[in-house]
Amino acid sequence: MDVNEQALNLHYELQGKIEVVSRKPIETREDLSLMYTPGVAEPCRVIAKDYEQSFRLTRRSNLVAVITDGSAVLGLGDIGPAAGMPVMEGKCALFKEFGGVDAFPICVDTKDVDKLVETIYLISKSFGGINLEDIAAPRCFEVERRLKEICDIPVFHDDQHGTAIVVAAAMLNAARVTGKDMGQMKIVINGAGAAGIAIGKLLISMGFGNIVMCDIHGIICEGDEGLNPGQEEISHISNLNHEHGTLADALKGADAFVGVSRPNLVTAEMVSTMNQGIVFAMANPTPEIMPDEAKKGGAAVIGTGRSDFPNQINNVLVFPGVFKGALAVRAKEITEDMKIRAAKALAALVTDDQLSAEYILPSALDKSVADAVADAVAQAAREQGIARI
Repeated sequence: MDVNEQALNLHYELQGKIEVVSRKPIETREDLSLMYTPGVAEPCRVIAKDYEQSFRLTRRSNLVAVITDGSAVLGLGDIGPAAGMPVMEGKCALFKEFGGVDAFPICVDTKDVDKLVETIYLISKSFGGINLEDIAAPRCFEVERRLKEICDIPVFHDDQHGTAIVVAAAMLNAARVTGKDMGQMKIVINGAGAAGIAIGKLLISMGFGNIVMCDIHGIICEGDEGLNPGQEEISHISNLNHEHGTLADALKGADAFVGVSRPNLVTAEMVSTMNQGIVFAMANPTPEIMPDEAKKGGAAVIGTGRSDFPNQINNVLVFPGVFKGALAVRAKEITEDMKIRAAKALAALVTDDQLSAEYILPSALDKSVADAVADAVAQAAREQGIARI
């Protein structure tokens, strides 16, 4: 059997990858009285008088809602909320397994931004954080922005910011391998959707250099017509030399390529025009260029989203720790500085003696990563004054 058959059989066997369990067995009348009625009335009264006590007297202090509308699921596209449920369950399992964070999947059957925002806001008092997942661009930008304005808990779109953080960490270490200087790099990002734009913004805010965004039509330049709001916003801070042309044109002389787009868009010949190129081809399951072809083109460091090649660039290295850190200090939000600290902490886990062209990130299965990321995020929250404990 191939992996698809094995996975399908496992899902039939498990009938769901997560479950809800009681944190204390209910075996006696006293247990029942304390866990439910009549004793449960007292914590209710306390919370009614002091809202903040809801984080101490319920599980919401360690509970994240993983929410989708099913409109941009993995590489499957708009398959709807019910079909997106296996991915949301998997995400919840990863939260628990890697970060010790409880998470619950919620699939909302609407693509209407107003309804989606209202629904998520109305259930937000049950959770300590909101993880938006697999919501198509550009709708995802508005949903996240509006929720951040009205929710008193962190709202984090992992497809955007989790991807951006892990790419930034990988880029920091790839620059160490190749000796490229921060601030002097030209980085081409192909795919100007949610992930690509978030990666571009974070790399710019970290001071990597000139970021050139490309979409299906080629290089994005300030003043272009037909850009969506997210593309319009980043056009003002990217492509500093106002280049025009195709992806192939953009790659000439570039120090790095980041692909969050489609399979087989980049050739070895295109890589050969780069400047000792760093190639992160992250389309799944088939990358923009296969590693052997990138090597033929002279790529110095190669990363993909796949586990069967070196340098897997995987969000599981990020989101469990980011939420663990934010929840630990009851942060009101996840800020740009917290994301930068997370990226630097993740990169720093690869020591000088470990670092190589084929090892720029810790293993996606390394469960110690979440604690390092969490500590960095929590410290940033305290320093920014947005920690509540």
